[in-house]
Parts: sequence; C-alpha cells; structure tokens
Amino acid sequence: MAQVLRRRNPSPDVALKAVLAAQNQTEAQAITSPPDTTEQVLETCNALTFTRFTAQDAYDLGQLLYARLLPLSRKGKPTVISIAAANTEQILFQAAVGSGTLPDNELWVRRKRASVLRWGCSTWLLQCKYAGDEEAFRAKFGMSQEQAGRYAIHGGGVPIRVDGVEGVVAVVVVSGLKQHEDHGVIFDVVKEHWESV
Repeated sequence: MAQVLRRRNPSPDVALKAVLAAQNQTEAQAITSPPDTTEQVLETCNALTFTRFTAQDAYDLGQLLYARLLPLSRKGKPTVISIAAANTEQILFQAAVGSGTLPDNELWVRRKRASVLRWGCSTWLLQCKYAGDEEAFRAKFGMSQEQAGRYAIHGGGVPIRVDGVEGVVAVVVVSGLKQHEDHGVIFDVVKEHWESV
C-alpha cells in the first residue's frame, strides 16, 4: 500500500518564502541517492500519492523544487522542472532553473513524461529494471528505434497519484542533473514538505 502524503504547511507562502530564501543561498544541499534495485524503488520511491493534487499544489511543488535546485544552478548545474496533468498533459508548472539549459532538456522532459504516462511508474524504476539497457527495453516492448526514441528510461520522471483516484493524475519531471539526482531531488523536496497521513 502506497504511503499517502499531505502538506505539512499548505500555505502557498511556504513555497514563495523558500524561493526568496534560495535567492541568497550559496551552499547547495546534497541530494539523496535513491535505491537502485527494482524492489527497493517499488517500496520507497517509485510514485507519490497525495491526499489531493490541485493546480496550486503543482505550483507549490514546482516552486519548492525551484528553491532546492537554485543553489545547484549557481554551480553550473541548470535544470528544467515540469509538472503536467496526466489526462490532458496540460503544463501546470514549468521553469528553467538557472541559465544554461538547452532545448535538449525539454526533449528529455517530454520523453520522461511519456514513459511515466505509458507505464505508470517512475523513469528511475525503468532505469533500474532494465539496468539502463535501452536496447533490451526497446526489444521487450517490440518498439522500433523511432518509437523507442519517444521514451526515456532515465531517472527524473515521477507519477503523482491521489488517494482514492485510479491511475496517474500528474507527472513531475526534473531534467539536467545526473539521473539519480533528477529523481532524488523530487523525493527530497516531498519528504521535507509533506508528511504521512
């Protein structure tokens, strides 16, 4: 059974204050590395299940991720954050953190989101399950090279679920760091600002 999470402090001021504080922060926090076995990922960090997930929640999560990633961008590690609704793929939050992101980051965002929506799991789980072997992944699903190019099995795409709602309701993606960091930062931010019901 997935752990159901709710905001510790649902005030939107929390996210805004975090961004403002990050403007002056010079030291970047280390990002927790996620486990790298399929079983451990399934047990601990494959998906996020919230009591609710509105457009405001998406914006707040995006702002909190932005605040966490801003100090890293000053160290030459720019990123893109994107949160989209699952059923319409409407972008609820998207931002480039720091200068130096490339159009390639947006391609990774789309590919990671497509993987989460098709398989209903995190891209980190797919990475671990197939040991990063894109050819084995492609062959498993009988995809052509062109079809497989629409998907990414690199960490950083995470499904968001809502308790009592079937299926994925949104997808959060981080792109630009090492793939375990793209994945890990999402869970670090959620652990800091959400709690078990």
